[in-house]
Amino acid sequence: MSNTLRKSTCLFPIIFLYLLTSAQGITGVWNGSLHVQPKDIPIVFHIARDSSGKLIATFDSPSQNAFNLPVSEVITKVDSVILMIAMLNGKYAGILGGDKRTIDGRWFQGNGSFPLTVTKTSDTATVTQQLRPQTPKPPFPYQTRDVEYWNADKTIQYGATLTYPFTDPGNRGKKSFPAVILITGSGQQDRDEMLYGHRPFAVIADNLTRKGFLVLRVDDRGMGKTTGDFSQATSLDFVKDVEAGLDFLEAQPEVNKGNIGLLGHSEGGLVAPIVANERKEVKFLVLLAGPGIPTTDLMQQQHEAIAVSNGQTLAVARANSGFLRIIFEEIKKNQDTATTFKNIRTRVDAWAKTLDTATLAKIRSRITGSVDDQIRQNLAAMSSKWFRYFISFDPHPYLQNLHCKVLALNGSKDVQVIASSNLAGIRAALQKSHSPAYDVMEVPGLNHLFQTCIKCSPSEYGDLEETFSPKALEIMDDWLLKNLQ
Repeated sequence: MSNTLRKSTCLFPIIFLYLLTSAQGITGVWNGSLHVQPKDIPIVFHIARDSSGKLIATFDSPSQNAFNLPVSEVITKVDSVILMIAMLNGKYAGILGGDKRTIDGRWFQGNGSFPLTVTKTSDTATVTQQLRPQTPKPPFPYQTRDVEYWNADKTIQYGATLTYPFTDPGNRGKKSFPAVILITGSGQQDRDEMLYGHRPFAVIADNLTRKGFLVLRVDDRGMGKTTGDFSQATSLDFVKDVEAGLDFLEAQPEVNKGNIGLLGHSEGGLVAPIVANERKEVKFLVLLAGPGIPTTDLMQQQHEAIAVSNGQTLAVARANSGFLRIIFEEIKKNQDTATTFKNIRTRVDAWAKTLDTATLAKIRSRITGSVDDQIRQNLAAMSSKWFRYFISFDPHPYLQNLHCKVLALNGSKDVQVIASSNLAGIRAALQKSHSPAYDVMEVPGLNHLFQTCIKCSPSEYGDLEETFSPKALEIMDDWLLKNLQ
């Protein structure tokens, strides 16, 4: 499902995965394959029990170099099984066979549906988290409390964690602090933005709180203790979620109302400038690999860079990204699927004629189905409300209209948001803005998650022990302390 799975490690990251049940003998390792073009996608579930007896699980997609992805919930009921993974906007509903060795079901994603039968290959599975030495552990030298609050129309309740320095008892708790709201990247994530066992927002919140900031980090819609339907939301809905967080902070006595800012990672760096355009009380932004160029361009560059990092030749990677760009552009133009398909088919025929024989042969060797099947599968995977908004987004108008201070960072080894072109776009937009101060910086040696990387491909994210670069934390600290004086 190379174009069907929407991985949380992309600019537009998270996995949502469903299964349905209360079945005995469900623990173990389950293997199967999604039969989609251009090739089958192996799927592996690892289901175990924790020390309290609760079912827990992880999920692998080996051909996509994705391993040890956390399953957020395992539900069993009679002879059906449900696994939920906060990472992929999909659904797998299956029935446990009488022999307790197979689960027969279908995977649903977008407008597409794929059969998926998984077979138990081992009766035992150990679900472990790799060493994550930066994950903060209590006791903490600051106040921390879990909070809940509502949006303005009382339709969504948010679950979040608030951290802030200890107040001076002699001041009766009236001391206030500059405040930061953390905004997660694409896909459904918890308040710590957990990916591959890493908790980058927990690390960032811990660091900023120790430096004197109040920090709010929030579960995404439908995740953790936050209600709402994530599957029907777009980036504009996430803007409203952040605004609800601002309303909550402004009612807290510990918050310095004149020093409230936003920190957004990846898609969170898209959301933050929109919020700052709407809410003038936002005094500063920290954008971590937030988009600085139109997302159509960004995603084309992303596709090429990831393909090359996985061993594909640049010529083939660029040819394939040209195919995807045609689909992106036609989705932006049309709402009608039949018209979109027709236009794509015409443009793809013309596109194929521009390729040299060797490149075209390599592309055809990877495809087992028809071109029509390829187009339909891509359209199915890209038909959501979220994707239609995202693919049409241009950050320039929002960046140019900013009146707050801005720090924009990109890792030099980021293959999902290419630093050179992205930062150039941010810098050009901010030069036209009303921002009283801004800095745009490329941080050497860091990937999209701001880890110090070795191979620097997405397949490495889970292998690295580092959760978030100390150098990047230091840059943020220095900039914030300098600009909030």
